[in-house]
Amino acid sequence: MTLDTERFLQDLDTLRQIGRFNDTGVHRPTFSDDDMETRRWLAREMEAVGLEATIDGIGNVLGRNPGPGPFVLVGSHLETQNYAGWLDGALGVAAALALARAGMAVDVCAYCDEEGHFGDFIGSRSLIGEFDDNDMDAARNRHDGSPLRDALRRVGLDGLPRLRLDQARYKGAFEMHIEQGTQLERAGERIGVVTGIVGIRQWKIIVEGKQDHTGGTTMVERKDAGLSAVRVLAAIDTEFPRVCGPRSVWTTGKIALEPNSPQIIPGRAELYFSFRDLDPDILDAMEKCLRAICQEANRRERCTVSLQAIGHSLPSPCDSTMQAALREAADELCPGKWQSMPSGAIHDSQILARALPVGMLFVPSIDGISHHYREDTAPDDLRLGLKVLARGVELLLAR
Repeated sequence: MTLDTERFLQDLDTLRQIGRFNDTGVHRPTFSDDDMETRRWLAREMEAVGLEATIDGIGNVLGRNPGPGPFVLVGSHLETQNYAGWLDGALGVAAALALARAGMAVDVCAYCDEEGHFGDFIGSRSLIGEFDDNDMDAARNRHDGSPLRDALRRVGLDGLPRLRLDQARYKGAFEMHIEQGTQLERAGERIGVVTGIVGIRQWKIIVEGKQDHTGGTTMVERKDAGLSAVRVLAAIDTEFPRVCGPRSVWTTGKIALEPNSPQIIPGRAELYFSFRDLDPDILDAMEKCLRAICQEANRRERCTVSLQAIGHSLPSPCDSTMQAALREAADELCPGKWQSMPSGAIHDSQILARALPVGMLFVPSIDGISHHYREDTAPDDLRLGLKVLARGVELLLAR
């Protein structure tokens, strides 16, 4: 095996130029012209190293190794968040291509739309048979509401066959990714062996009050949905630390007030709230706590508080054998400079885990920044990550 780390970095830079804005960022939303350029580039590079390349009817790009196997599936995604970073997703695809160039028994895949421009993991769900024609018909662009079918038609993919993974072909699926956090950098470590991908429970917290005049309505008469919403969030931040785990996180990503006018007392507030952890028992405890907070708010507040579940995903433990291969590789190549850790972000591997054993490898993110144009990782850490991944794949295939 001859691993060309410099060509790997060149590939990353090539991808970085497609959709580049300002000095550092990349804007490559799913099915944009720039996104499709990267998919066609990848298919050409796959064929150049002897893989059988296919872009399927939902945008997945799969390069099949024509050798005898057994095989490992390796990959990530190519599209980006809007006006964001250059490594999220592209790193895992370039790493997979580097393993194929080195002659390893791998198939390379770029899973379409991990970033969710048209839904949740439409590419990887399609590959495992969990995204049917009804889902295709219902999918819409989250920014402008345009149908997925229209986007597929515009880029020439509509009506093409959609691939299904042959589970018997693979010993597992690996994904290399930036950490998107600060744990490795703060610990002075260079590799993270992922133990599992967190589960997420997403909610809409709805607060119903009474819309009224800001000047004419006395304080004792008010039913201010905005004020009650703030108190609910303050209660969450007070109570969740009593039940959460050491790696639990929670976020209010959006607050919508109605009518959202400076001269009107808000009559309704909608809070888009989520929490994450790897342990289902901790997720259950956090949900129980959230429900108790809303119940107490209904007792104390003048407004009515209700909960609406809008999306739950289960935690996905990584395969123990694949973790062991990556740990052994990290011990060989960077002893004392790696750790086992959960992934606080979600990835296509979480979907693939329903059909295949999965393993993930992290490299540090400078200042923990991701989903932002300043996203970056030191070149030496990128090189080391590729070497650890390659050794881990080698060890897994030998078992």
